[in-house]
Amino acid sequence: MSAALNPRTDEIAVTPLSAHIGAEIHGVDLAKPLAAEQVAAIRAALLKWRVVFFREQFLTHEQHVAFSSQFGELTLGHPVFGHVDGHPEIYSISKFRKATRFEGQSLLRPWTGWHTDVTAAVNPPFASILRGVTIPPYGGDTQWTNLVVAYGKLSAPLRGFIDGLRGIHKFTAPSGASGTSEFEQAVKERSLVSEHPLVRVHPETGERALYVSPSFLKSIVGVTPRESQALLELLWEHVTRPEFTVRFKWQKGSVAFWDNRSTAHLAPSDIFDLDFDRQLYRTTLVGDIPVGPDGGASIAIEGSPVAAAAAVELN
Repeated sequence: MSAALNPRTDEIAVTPLSAHIGAEIHGVDLAKPLAAEQVAAIRAALLKWRVVFFREQFLTHEQHVAFSSQFGELTLGHPVFGHVDGHPEIYSISKFRKATRFEGQSLLRPWTGWHTDVTAAVNPPFASILRGVTIPPYGGDTQWTNLVVAYGKLSAPLRGFIDGLRGIHKFTAPSGASGTSEFEQAVKERSLVSEHPLVRVHPETGERALYVSPSFLKSIVGVTPRESQALLELLWEHVTRPEFTVRFKWQKGSVAFWDNRSTAHLAPSDIFDLDFDRQLYRTTLVGDIPVGPDGGASIAIEGSPVAAAAAVELN
């Protein structure tokens, strides 16, 4: 017996949350299969608002995977840090996951922690879908920034200059901190290093976005180290300007769905000062290889492209 479909799309409501990014979507049950019109409406909202949010969606792992698969092929939970046992498409984002555990004090900057998911891969995910399960009563908010608006707000001469530049992305511990042995071993066993354009042309909208993930972008190709650092810090400071961002307060059953091609986000650090647990689960959708304004595509330096979870399981 087939599962019941959702009601018609005229019940979907999209409520913007800020000037440039973020909207809540109401009137749809993510635990049920979506009608084609609903998939199209959600995707249109995603392209316009970059990240969309749903409330009171109490999904199982299976329902989370089923919802996600209506928008593309699912990757393995994480190409470096693995997946939930029995659910290869699900990645656990807990308070003390290995990807966030480091020894020593990192060098904190205004852009510390901001990132676009898995840009160390040559084909970073097209989108990420994160659901809240155990949520602290306060604290633990996540922020997103609009990299298309950030690009457009640069001066024309600077846009023209960076349009032709490329950068090296890879997984490493934050500056000033060393990774745990578990983190270092995972990165060593599944090394990912890629060269991406600093400006990415969005494959669906044709818009240009600053592709400058602060946590993963390590250097600019073809310039001196000092020039690279100065320019990267200018761009990182720029993309995290508050007016480009939205801040989301999680509740149990909340779901965030973001376009990983045109956003960066910041996971909360205040949770480490609280005694409350925090548990979320994420799926990611297979992405394409970024292309710059000059038509040049990204290049894999180390590691393989991120593949669909089904394909990984077969190998």
